[in-house]
Amino acid sequence: MRINELKPILGKKRSDAAVFYNSDSSKINANMLYFSGYKGLGALVIPKKHAPFLIVPEMEMQRAKKSMVKKVYSMNKKRFFESIYKIARKNRLNTKNIAIDKSSFTLNSYRHFRNQFKKIKSKDIAFECLKLRETKTEKEIRILKKSCAYADKILQKAIKNFRHFKTESQAAAFLEYEAKKLGLELSFSPIVASGSNGSMPHHEPSNVKIKNDFCVIDFGVKYKGYCSDITRTIYVGKPSEKEKEMYNMLLKIQENAIIQIKSGKKCSEIYDFVVKSLGKYRNYFTHGLGHGVGIEIHELPNLSLSSKDRIKNNMVFTIEPGIYFPKRFGIRIEDTLLFKNKPVLLTKTSKDLLII
Repeated sequence: MRINELKPILGKKRSDAAVFYNSDSSKINANMLYFSGYKGLGALVIPKKHAPFLIVPEMEMQRAKKSMVKKVYSMNKKRFFESIYKIARKNRLNTKNIAIDKSSFTLNSYRHFRNQFKKIKSKDIAFECLKLRETKTEKEIRILKKSCAYADKILQKAIKNFRHFKTESQAAAFLEYEAKKLGLELSFSPIVASGSNGSMPHHEPSNVKIKNDFCVIDFGVKYKGYCSDITRTIYVGKPSEKEKEMYNMLLKIQENAIIQIKSGKKCSEIYDFVVKSLGKYRNYFTHGLGHGVGIEIHELPNLSLSSKDRIKNNMVFTIEPGIYFPKRFGIRIEDTLLFKNKPVLLTKTSKDLLII
């Protein structure tokens, strides 16, 4: 809980408090979870000069009291923002200068918010929160290492059993079941993309029969609220020499990209290195090279051509080059790694071409 690092930001923004909220039970507010350890409905208020407090519906009280925030108030769920306003005023909070994460608001929710906080001069702190979460604490790093170890364990079990899966959906269901069996959540819906489906980076598994061809498996779990992310491309059947050559080329590029990672280096330069290394295949690389991993599956840093981010100690992020040939096949190799004076792989499943 890095609330003490948020308070100087509030000072710079000339804000008396930060307010984070969640009114959708199907989602979490990443900043609420990050600063309080609470991921249910309600609001987190962090005053610049006083202790933080949670405002939650009665049904969430028990869960909220298990969070890192000691002061918890009950709210009227039907009068969501009215409850937040009244309790904030009860705590003698100046409600005119409030910092919020505008990216978490819908147009409708922002309208209701402004109806209660009528004289507010709201400042957006979405980017500042992302920058705080960009580097991880030692506790976060321990959790992320464990999350990646679980992802490795489940993926390896799936690959070992891959011959038993007839369809992409069966393979994806196995990954999900194994995660749930261990009491884990998913970082995202597993991707299992066989043959030509592998040419679509975000393919959704279907009842398509798994072909004798490349198959891209992209998977991750959440452990104690923190994500992991790993992709391996396997081959079902017997690959041709050309196919093996293509795979090994991409693997070498991924390994060389990891060598390029140094403190202070521009993320855009690492991306550019990969693009140049792909040579005649550069146009078949259609996404960024990687992204930060934490409470959310996509955080800072952003490893892309337009990124202004630089590598710093205690960043956790992915390196995931891929090549995608429309209507033919795709290959992607992805690891989650930690930068701590040098890059350290957190996902450790073999990257040799696995032939099933």
